[in-house]
Amino acid sequence: FAIVMRLSSAFFTSLAFITVKAFTIQIQSTNRLSTLSSNINTNPTPTQLMSSPTPGDVATVTYSLTPNGDFVPNPLFDDGKVSFVLDGGNYLPGLHTLIAKMTTGETQSGVTLDAGWGDKRDDLIAKVPIASSGVDKSDLKIGTELFLANGMQCKVIEIDDEDFTIDANPPLAGATYSAEVTLDSFQPGPSQPQFEYHPEKIDGQYDVLTIALGCFWGGELEYQRVTGVVGTAVGYTQGQKDDPTYEEVCSGTTGHTEAIQVIFDPSIVSYEELVKVGLERLGESKFLMNQVGNDRGTQYRHGIYYHNDEQKDIAKSSIASYGEKCVTECMEAVRFYTAENHHLQYLLKNGQSARKDAKETIRCYG
Repeated sequence: FAIVMRLSSAFFTSLAFITVKAFTIQIQSTNRLSTLSSNINTNPTPTQLMSSPTPGDVATVTYSLTPNGDFVPNPLFDDGKVSFVLDGGNYLPGLHTLIAKMTTGETQSGVTLDAGWGDKRDDLIAKVPIASSGVDKSDLKIGTELFLANGMQCKVIEIDDEDFTIDANPPLAGATYSAEVTLDSFQPGPSQPQFEYHPEKIDGQYDVLTIALGCFWGGELEYQRVTGVVGTAVGYTQGQKDDPTYEEVCSGTTGHTEAIQVIFDPSIVSYEELVKVGLERLGESKFLMNQVGNDRGTQYRHGIYYHNDEQKDIAKSSIASYGEKCVTECMEAVRFYTAENHHLQYLLKNGQSARKDAKETIRCYG
């Protein structure tokens, strides 16, 4: 049951930046994946052994999480031995913060990590006069779930003769894990030239795919689930305006398309395999111009944006394999503008599994 509440604008201002969904992980987003030098050494030097990874490095860690108290974790990401781009989203924000201070081979035990919902916030608890709320008092009970006028979810936690109190904190705000973490190694991620177009392939331990598959939320989660993918971001590319906003791109006036940038280990998964993942995800939409599913407009056009001529040949061959009616565009990669923070890893933040090889249906909404 849902009731639309009418609260003061000051209260909406307080709540406007929090996504509240029952039992979903709220993982802090980060800015665009950093790009570092391509001088990769798979055997750590003495200097590296004494240093810590920095944003954009690909860290390999072995870790385990034990819930504190009666908190029951949702299995939304892998544990054990994993590799990921530091400060590139995915996993727990506290895990990124912790390993940024560790050195290769170091183990931290008994560390408390926020489970992803953040601390319980007093400013997300408010007393509402029944008379001005538009809600019939007979409909109110402790534990009743309500929706604010802006779509945010809350619960009734107290009722008296004249007022009721609502709590818009995530249900598991304040939940924590006890963690044991070992930083096994870290390597530089792709170098800046690998994010650009150059005819000759630039060697590196990690490589970059840029692809557009319509609404970028679902496509990003699809790639997060692929073994060998260590980082993802969503954003805008192939347009005319610098630093476009989501609203500007959605207007269809900037020329950009919603795109996904993927950092992967080519020794585990190939560029060709990742291109096929994207084209297969498009289904029949690969034969539609400026449309994926029910989303229409140039901002939803599908395309593969290659970073070198080797990628170009693979992309063109993959598109051609679906016949002349496949209208997926294939163009040189140009500047990729990372989307606003709340769009990054959006479906993971809202409770959908990003475990490698997860089979659950991807729902392209929060």
